[in-house]
Amino acid sequence: MKKPLQAGPVSLAELVRYEAGSIVSNTIHKDAAGTITAFAFDAGEELSEHTAPFEAFIQVLDGAAEITVGGTKHAVEAGQIVRLPANVPHAVRAAERFKMLLTMLRAQ
Repeated sequence: MKKPLQAGPVSLAELVRYEAGSIVSNTIHKDAAGTITAFAFDAGEELSEHTAPFEAFIQVLDGAAEITVGGTKHAVEAGQIVRLPANVPHAVRAAERFKMLLTMLRAQ
């Protein structure tokens, strides 16, 4: 994890930078309640279908992607949010370069 965020405003899109042919992540908060991680995907990069035991939300910060949740594909773009229910298969594919903020909430 990189240095923690300081109090005050931060540009979400600047939390992580694009790298050619890569997916870059930056965990900006992690505790018993969950994690907040910024991701930058180069065009065509993807996270294959998987499940997580916790509820999660993807906020699209820049660009566009295809997010599959429970077998249904969703075209998303900057300014949109997608809910990923716990234990439901999901995948992420960058339709173009895109950045997202993933918030995972751990069950109590």
